Amino acid sequence: MRQIDHFIVGKMPPAARFGDVLDPNNGGVQARVGLGDAAVLAQAVSAAQAAQPAWAATNPQRRARVMFRFKALIERHIDELAEMLSAEHGKVIADSRGDIQRGLEVVEFCCGIPHALKGEYSQGAGPGIDVYSMRQPIGIGAGITPFNFPAMIPLWMGAVAVAVGNAFILKPSERDPSVPNRLAELFQEAGLPAGIFQVVHGDKEMVDAILDHPAIAAVSFVGSSDIAQYVYSRGVAAGKRVQAMGGAKNHGIVMPDADLDQVVNDVCGAAFGSAGERCMALPVVVPVGEETAERLREKLVSAIHALQVGISTDADAHFGPVVTAQHKAKVEGWIQTAVDEGSELVIDGRNLVLQGQEQGFFIGPTLLDHVTADMESYKQEIFGPVLQIVRAPDFETALALPSQHQYGNGVAIFTRNGHVAREFAARVNVGMVGINVPIPVPVAYHSFGGWKRSGFGDQNQYGMEGVRFWTKVKTVTARWPDGGDDASNAFIIPTMG
Repeated sequence: MRQIDHFIVGKMPPAARFGDVLDPNNGGVQARVGLGDAAVLAQAVSAAQAAQPAWAATNPQRRARVMFRFKALIERHIDELAEMLSAEHGKVIADSRGDIQRGLEVVEFCCGIPHALKGEYSQGAGPGIDVYSMRQPIGIGAGITPFNFPAMIPLWMGAVAVAVGNAFILKPSERDPSVPNRLAELFQEAGLPAGIFQVVHGDKEMVDAILDHPAIAAVSFVGSSDIAQYVYSRGVAAGKRVQAMGGAKNHGIVMPDADLDQVVNDVCGAAFGSAGERCMALPVVVPVGEETAERLREKLVSAIHALQVGISTDADAHFGPVVTAQHKAKVEGWIQTAVDEGSELVIDGRNLVLQGQEQGFFIGPTLLDHVTADMESYKQEIFGPVLQIVRAPDFETALALPSQHQYGNGVAIFTRNGHVAREFAARVNVGMVGINVPIPVPVAYHSFGGWKRSGFGDQNQYGMEGVRFWTKVKTVTARWPDGGDDASNAFIIPTMG
């Protein structure tokens, strides 16, 4: 059976523990991955410490050239990467290509890293005094990434961390570890020195080792909110800079004037794409007014019945299986909870079986109506192909739903009214807002980050926020005396007046 090892510098230590890598399409074990420990991490850190000073001293333009070559290699191998990703995650090939493409856009941003690293300069801040700042790498950073985006999120973190001059150690999900290893190989092929981008595999034991290691200065995390809070608390307690992105329950507000045909198309893609396993999925739709709700429901039912679920290589499938049997059971449990709480089960996606793939982890698209804000199934993240309709009588009620929810990752409003859209964007208590955009993931030169229990830490991912997270500012105050300075002022705190 295929074995997936760490991608680190030095002789590979023998693994004492292994995890199964499943094929979500048929439920079988397709590989096993070695689960590392503190000793494996220590070897990776040692290699990073040896390589990072020279990489930091490499001028930004030369680092950018490595990013350019890395970008070209990803583009050249995108089909290979997509197939590898789908085989372990279960998402369809087209969705896997999108996963890689959104990560690639951050690599493209990093090709301009010399401009992003420019500091500030003030000439003549005082008599003969100039002040300037510079951004310098923090040293060694680490990323802990989830199963649902095994290409995009490692690239969001690692590309920026490396481009600004750090060494980076990635701990991806043990459920789909092959793509992160392949990205590390392509980085090295692009000319990145050994030890600058390494991959260690593991479970909680490896996570804790990363959070506790004194040489790791910063940690970026994406996962569930409970674990995000744990990572943030433990990492900060160890003196690290930490950004930890958590779960979500994103809402789509549908105003009476919205184009419902477009809304249905957008909502179906956002709710059911990637089997709903996205932190920026749209699992809650909020029609404003009963007439809007009835019209929307009718159109949703028709569109959902037309969706096709298939294996990840099925070009006609809209989405594939969820990642594990345990996650399938969890999602189906939330559907039953919603029914028990009084929701109307309009379309039931449970018990879906594909011929020839009877052991696959498939769930059909599910629609629940008359969901209310006091239901646990509404309060919690389901993370599967489940869409809930929460009816709102007016705009203020609709605005309050995402604003008061424990999560604050993303939200969307569908309307033709510019004033309503502007008012909503200004007032909603959520970190990322879409106006007629169902999945408002910002472009690579802005940044990604949620509010409330969707994000812990002060800075967002990628873009200039990412540059700031992975660097520290040094400010220099310089004086070139002309020989006429008054020595009597030496004991007085300097001023610039």
